[in-house]
Amino acid sequence: MTTLILVLVILLVALMIPLTAVILDSQVGRALAARLERKGELPDGVAARLTTLESEVAQLGESVEQLREESAFLHRLLEEKSEPQGLLPPGDASKG
Repeated sequence: MTTLILVLVILLVALMIPLTAVILDSQVGRALAARLERKGELPDGVAARLTTLESEVAQLGESVEQLREESAFLHRLLEEKSEPQGLLPPGDASKG
């Protein structure tokens, strides 16, 4: 029984070799190989667009940070203004 299984496994492997070769040599196999080769490359124009988008995102981030600082400054001003201020100091009676 074990020899029969061993023979079947060897036969299956022997049949898979030419089948794999036929598949890899077909148009599908070539398309897969081309896709694997291009995997790290970007299509034409995409690299330039990506660089432009990255710079715009950096500018937007700086703008948001600037707005955040301005907002904090305005909040501090409003808090200081809403706190009750003391009365003016009394004037000098001798100068009057």
